[in-house]
Formats: sequence, C-alpha cells, structure tokens
Amino acid sequence: MFSGRLHHLPNDTAPFLTDWRKRYIGRALAVAQPDSVGDVAAVVRWCADQRVPLVPQGGNTGLSGGATPDESGRALVLSLARLNRVRAIDTANNSMTVEAGCVLADVQRQAADAGRLFPLSLAAEGSCTIGGNLSTNAGGVQVLRFGNARELCLGLEVVTASGEIWDGLRGLRKDNTGYDLRDLFIGAEGTLGVITAATLKLHPLPAAQVTALVALNDPDAAVALLERAQRRLGASLTAFELMSAFCIDLVLRHFPDCRLPFGELASPYYVLLECSDADSHEHAQAALTALLAEALEHTLISDAAVASSIAQSRAIWALRENISEAQAAEGKNIKHDVSVPISAIAEFVAHTNAALTTRFPGVRMVVFGHLGDGNLHYNVSPPEGATDEAAFLAMQPDINRLTHDAVVARRGSISAEHGLGQLRRDEAARYKSPVEMSLMRAIKQALDPLGIMNPNKVLGPSG
Repeated sequence: MFSGRLHHLPNDTAPFLTDWRKRYIGRALAVAQPDSVGDVAAVVRWCADQRVPLVPQGGNTGLSGGATPDESGRALVLSLARLNRVRAIDTANNSMTVEAGCVLADVQRQAADAGRLFPLSLAAEGSCTIGGNLSTNAGGVQVLRFGNARELCLGLEVVTASGEIWDGLRGLRKDNTGYDLRDLFIGAEGTLGVITAATLKLHPLPAAQVTALVALNDPDAAVALLERAQRRLGASLTAFELMSAFCIDLVLRHFPDCRLPFGELASPYYVLLECSDADSHEHAQAALTALLAEALEHTLISDAAVASSIAQSRAIWALRENISEAQAAEGKNIKHDVSVPISAIAEFVAHTNAALTTRFPGVRMVVFGHLGDGNLHYNVSPPEGATDEAAFLAMQPDINRLTHDAVVARRGSISAEHGLGQLRRDEAARYKSPVEMSLMRAIKQALDPLGIMNPNKVLGPSG
C-alpha cells in the first residue's frame, strides 16, 4: 500500500527530470514521493514486478547526472524528499539516525542543538540530502580531518532491488560479523538499492574555529605548508583549501561584495586553512598564528590574514565557496573532479597546465579544491573574450582525455567526490582494469538481477 505522492503531470514532474547543471534532461513515467520506508519498498516491488526502471533521487544537486532518468520515459523517479525525519540522537554514543531525505544543513543544525558536530560540509548543504550524500560518498571541505561520508556512517537502512527492507541501523564502531553490506551501498549511486535511513557518526562540538587565508607561489609551497600544518596542528587542522589567483579573481569579478583580506591579488596561489579547537578561540588563534609566522620565516608563504571574528571568517570562506558560481557566471567551462596522491599534486598541476595550454592556446585554468585530501576541481575556461561556446565545448573530449590520462598516470582517480553517474561512466570503464569491471558487474548482477536500479549509471548497459 503506497501512501505518498505520485506526480505524473508535466508541470509537477519537470523539476525532477533535469540535473543541477542542466546538462541532462530526461523523461519519466511518473515521480513517486514516498512517506515511509514501507512506501519505498512498495514502489520498488511494483517496479520489479512490472520491470520498470527506477531512478532514486535526493536533493537533485549532483554534478554527474546520476539522479536523472534517460529520455525513454520508461523510468519511475523515486524522490526521497519526504523521508525527512530525525529518528534519534544518542549523545552518549555520539550518533544520530536520520532518514534519507533529511537536508544536510538540517542534520548539522540538529546535531549542534544536541551539542554535537556532524562535520560533513559542502557547498550544496542547504539543499542536498543525506541519502544522496551517502549514495555518492560525498566529500567536502573537512575530509582532511573527518573523512568522506563513508567514514561518517555507522549503519544503513536500505530497500533492496527486490523490495525487501534491510535494517542495518547499528550504531556500532566495531561489527566484525561478515561482509560489510553498508559499504556496498555507500557510493553505489542507487544502482544496488535505495538508502532510506542512516545512523551517522557525531563528534564533540569544537569550542572555536579559526580561519586564515595565505598567499604563496605555487602548489609545491602549498604541499610543504600542509605538511608543516599537520605536524604543528595535528587533528585540529580541519580544512586546507587551495585556490589559484584566477579562481579568486573570478569571484571578485562576479561577487562584488567579496573582498580580499589583504591588498591585491599579488600571488599565483592562495590557501584557506581552518583550525578547530576544543579549548578556546584564543588558543586556536595562537596556534594558527604561530604556524603562519613560522611559514613566513621559512618563505613558504608571502602574506597571511587570520580572521578575528565570525564575520571575517565567513568573508574568507566566501572566496572559496563562490568559485563554482563565479565560473558559471563567466560562461561555459570544462570540469574535472580528480584526486591524486598529495605528493603528486604539484607536479600534476605544473605538467597538466603546461600540456593543456600548449595544445589549446589561451585556455584558462581554474584550479582549486581540497588539497588536504588530494582532491582538485581542475577546470578549464575558454580564452578571454572567446564567444564561440560550441567550438570550445567541442574540445571537451580531448581536454578530458589529456587531463584524465595525467591523473591515472599518477595513480589517481577521475572522480574524487562527485560520482560517475552518466558523466564519467564510460571514461571510468576506459581506465579501470577488466578484473575491476568484472567484479563490479558481478556485484550489480547479484544485488539487482533485473537491472532496474538506476540503470546505465556507474556501469554501462552491459552492467
């Protein structure tokens, strides 16, 4: 018995049929919005009986087209937005159990109200949902300290491809009783089952967080600064974000309210650091200031500004958080979400920047990301003043191939935190070994033998 909402009129279904970047537009048989895990199970059972493809969807903020149906109109979109209840918060166990449709910012807020920190933090946190975060193994700005979504999840509730409900909502740090089913569904992008709830790991609220922006010459200096910061600050270093001067210039151009905390853009690269402290603001500020004084003395950095208030901290973070929207305002760009070993980042950036600008003269490199965990958003903008968007986008396959070849040559990944979806599915198959692809297809076949769960995402049609 299904008690949720079912949308089939074009005006009602339209918001669910286009991805956030408006790159993919699909069609659907209908959009179902269940009210309970029982509703989800009923929908999945019906889809299995009728052999109807099912596309799970959270906040629809994904960047790889993983939650958008194809153009056939045969699929049913399953929106988890109405499964948005916090079921329990256990402060003694430092855990909370929430439904998949809970918005990430609401989870953070409710954890804070209970005196705890849920540290997953990313630009879309005001609209993305926990189910989507787990299905894509989301990262964000605090992976350096707390890990990806996978590391922040203790247990799951999942509706399987046959419509059965697996209750794995165990708030345990240790459970050595066989295969870790939880880890199969995290990062699977809805291709193996539907995550309907999760037990999440909480942490003590920090007494203070202090932010700084520093100027430096190149990614080599940034990696050296990271090593020094980890040695001095240890686990209190919670964010370490690299941004090229061009990134910040785009933000200042398209967000006139944003300001640099010092002078003009005089350095090629900048790093945003954040230090969290269990003691006090003064203690955190003193530790970060001492680190930066040492870095200045050793000429790792050329300038630094430490926020002395929440407003100043937000102003520094705005320079980082507005990069994606500033890129969009500037026009079309070719995006890459890659990871390489931290030790290889500087060489990767220098080599690949040179290769791309030589082969595609005039392109502008938009290099930023979570250097602390090896994840770069390595994007390419057209030459200044270029007006032929079609000609620029025609370069995309070659730009992607050059970039991803450079990533894989350094034993990196072509998708660090955005997932494969439709966007990177075929490219991933090119770089993964036959053994790895065979194992992935075997898991898919075992858990979704009818092939109805988010078909043609992550794996191709043969998967």
